[in-house]
Amino acid sequence: MKGIRIAVDGYSSTGKSTMARQLAAALNFRYIDTGAMYRAVTYWALEQGYFQSGSLDKAKLITSLSRLNLDFQFSESEGKPVIHVNGRAVEREIRGAEVASKVSIVAQISEVRRFLVKQQQAIAEAGSVVMDGRDIASVVMPDAELKIFMTADPKVRAQRRFAELQSKGMEMTLEEVAKNLEERDYLDTHREDSPLIQTEDALVLDNTNLGMEEQLNLALGWAKERQA
Repeated sequence: MKGIRIAVDGYSSTGKSTMARQLAAALNFRYIDTGAMYRAVTYWALEQGYFQSGSLDKAKLITSLSRLNLDFQFSESEGKPVIHVNGRAVEREIRGAEVASKVSIVAQISEVRRFLVKQQQAIAEAGSVVMDGRDIASVVMPDAELKIFMTADPKVRAQRRFAELQSKGMEMTLEEVAKNLEERDYLDTHREDSPLIQTEDALVLDNTNLGMEEQLNLALGWAKERQA
């Protein structure tokens, strides 16, 4: 079977990364979490002090990109490839509420997007890859053999995100989580550069009422059709 390229896009907390990672494992493909890359840049901006009183110094962040090295390395404890910032694993740090609340701000910056898209496209050239994010089908891999757009009811998404944060010992109320998701949805779909869109040729996977095994089997069936 041929090594196709699979683009997985969709809203936050729809389980894109989990499904994409499972799909890649089932197909023996490489998995790339592009959302982790944007979160890593956001974490870098916070760590460097580029956010002051809630505002981002974009010029400083853009200038600093030449000093920022991102790569994925397999983690035995996580059981998956995790992103490293200048050689340091930051998987837990990038999943926190502070990064989540600011990542859409960083993702709006065209220079950041170009910096990351260039890396993502270089990875995609080899094929046999599953890549998830918000502009994979529209920008990074517009000629991908399979494009999947994931969505779910906002209330269900908020509950999932709330449960995830609780399991990690992070304190946020369900109302705060729902508000954060609503704000991220607006920023993701309204930014000028590469907004989140459902491309015309994407297959919609609404997992509001689907379990992980059900959605994986659905996506796997689509992938095998493209490989035939």
